[in-house]
Amino acid sequence: MNTPTNTRSLAERAYRIRRYALQMGEIQGQGYIGQALGYADVLAAAYCHSMQFRPKEPEWDQRDRFLLSHGHYAIAHYAALIEAGIIEEAELESYGCDDSRLPMSGMATYTPGMEISGGSLGQGLPIGVGIALGLRHQGIPAFVYNSMSDGELDEGSTWEAAMSAAHHQLSNLICMVDINNQQADGPSGKVLGFEPLADKWEAFGWHVQRVNGNDLAAVVAAFDTARNLTDPLPRIILCDTLMGKGVPFLEQRDKNHFIRVDPPEWQQALAILDESFHQGAAA
Repeated sequence: MNTPTNTRSLAERAYRIRRYALQMGEIQGQGYIGQALGYADVLAAAYCHSMQFRPKEPEWDQRDRFLLSHGHYAIAHYAALIEAGIIEEAELESYGCDDSRLPMSGMATYTPGMEISGGSLGQGLPIGVGIALGLRHQGIPAFVYNSMSDGELDEGSTWEAAMSAAHHQLSNLICMVDINNQQADGPSGKVLGFEPLADKWEAFGWHVQRVNGNDLAAVVAAFDTARNLTDPLPRIILCDTLMGKGVPFLEQRDKNHFIRVDPPEWQQALAILDESFHQGAAA
């Protein structure tokens, strides 16, 4: 893509990404919906503004690569791939079903546009370092976008990869961290404290930006800065997001790492999302 976009257009795309995710969640009655709602703005900015790719040629060798290190965010990624035109919307009805191309955890062998099989946290950034080096050696001027969670900051492999990326001056590597302060065992900062996070990444030799991940204008500006930076540094965007963004009764849950809701609540969530978006569009 990498085409000029305005915030209103991206807001509509983020809204549809949230809607697709809720529709898939309803099919299984559960899922990592809180992350999908919270991270939709980052995905909209990445796929509908920043990245270069060809929707009908997912293996185009000049494409930017998007690595979903946190494979349990697959429902969010599928929603973004649908919005980007890489996957047909009709496929969302098969989410998590037998023989579906949309399994509940991201699998590169199944899904067009899925570059790696993520899910064992801490693997995406090391793989991203290798791909970024490979693209450099091939002379391909593409970026690697590695998407990861704050839970992956607990993993030693993440920090080994961070050092390697800085050592090799991988200016074609952009890492995004979803900081929603929630993981399976509780609040991320209580499981293993990671602040001051920006200072740590800067000390590791990265160009660091920290933004409100639910502020589309701020996210777009951060991606633009990351792509246009001339310093030979890897780039990281720390995105503070709100789990369940756009659906207040999900935002307010104490534990929303993996969400199960009563059947009527899926349609209630969709109705709330629709009403909020259309009110904002009319304003």
